[in-house]
Amino acid sequence: MDFWMVLRWLAIVALVALVARRRSLTAWILTSMVIGAEVGHDFKDVAVQLRILSQIFLRLISTIVAPLIFATLVVGIAGHSNLRQVGRMGVRALIYFEVVTTFALVIGWVAISISRAGEGIVLPPPAEGAQVPQTTPHTWQDTILQIFPQNIARAVVEAQMLQIVVFSVIFAIALAMIDEEKRRPLLSFAESLAETMFRFTKIVMLFAPIGVGAAIAYTVGSLGVGILVNLAKLLATFYIAVAVFIAGVLLPVAMLARVPIKRFIAAVAEPVSIAFATTSSEAALPRAMEAMERIGVPRQIVAFVMPTGYTFNLDGSTLYLSLTSIFVAQAAGIHLTMGQQLVMLLTLMLSSKGVAGVPRGAVVVLLGTISSFGLPVEPVLVILGIDAVLDMLRTSVNVLGNCLATVVIARWEGEYREAPRLEPQATQ
Repeated sequence: MDFWMVLRWLAIVALVALVARRRSLTAWILTSMVIGAEVGHDFKDVAVQLRILSQIFLRLISTIVAPLIFATLVVGIAGHSNLRQVGRMGVRALIYFEVVTTFALVIGWVAISISRAGEGIVLPPPAEGAQVPQTTPHTWQDTILQIFPQNIARAVVEAQMLQIVVFSVIFAIALAMIDEEKRRPLLSFAESLAETMFRFTKIVMLFAPIGVGAAIAYTVGSLGVGILVNLAKLLATFYIAVAVFIAGVLLPVAMLARVPIKRFIAAVAEPVSIAFATTSSEAALPRAMEAMERIGVPRQIVAFVMPTGYTFNLDGSTLYLSLTSIFVAQAAGIHLTMGQQLVMLLTLMLSSKGVAGVPRGAVVVLLGTISSFGLPVEPVLVILGIDAVLDMLRTSVNVLGNCLATVVIARWEGEYREAPRLEPQATQ
């Protein structure tokens, strides 16, 4: 056993020596993921203690998101010469988002219905003093009301992305309606703020390999071994469903929109890898926006579509929620009629809006929804054992889907201009 451990670490040393010759941040992030996985496997106690490094990275990234979304939305809307085009672009984006997320919802539902991964599971009794996220069933009126901010400062503090987006959009529209002399100072401020936050991001991203590696180490070190057969089936079902979604939905959409596939993959590699490791779309948002600009999407479209997509276009989370909600019913031995399943899936689609930036946010949505449908929460406690692995992929798909949506909408608007060459990102 010691021999194999030494062999693995020698391979890692060779990998580090190879990557050290390049100045690619993506390569260092991927290498840190390998190192983190090995640390989590070999030194579990150390790996758990490394969590603080990933938390520092996420905190730094979290400080970027709210001002960046506000600034880019204001520039994207108020700085646009044609508000009618902004409205048309918004309608087109929402139509695209709902169509694609509906496909994700259906694929997740079909996948778990075929695999029936939840059947035969033995639910453990709730541990004494065990804590799970507390949720209160919400009516549809409550859900709609929560879209609109009562206090923008509170929305920022609580990371209510949907409320921040709504405030920013209304603010930008109001700014666009005033005369040029009064609009220009605020618009210049928003432009400067956006540029500053992008520079802030570049500084923070120098810490990304350490933060990402620590996140992977903690995840591997805390999961342990002995996953139940049902959970292995659930994990396989989810990964296969995601593969079907990417190959059967996203790839055809990219081909129909004439997206340059190789250039697009190179651009999204870094933000998707960050999302995979940190399980937070917030961490990948700034780099994803920069990447889409580099491949030829105009800033005003990136600034409008990307933040909106992070609220309405949660492909990975939607697929996860449809799959796990039916898994819970199967594990509990409760038969849901076709009508009940469809109502629950539609409820999940609505209630999932705005959770992309919050690690494990989909679990809270899942708990709230199944409680409102009278399903037990114990199967969710079982899912939590492998949720970190599920969260990695669903967050990555959220980021991938939103990057693709940005290019598709740019094509739809006739404003995509293919960049002559995609410059590799380097640590500076």
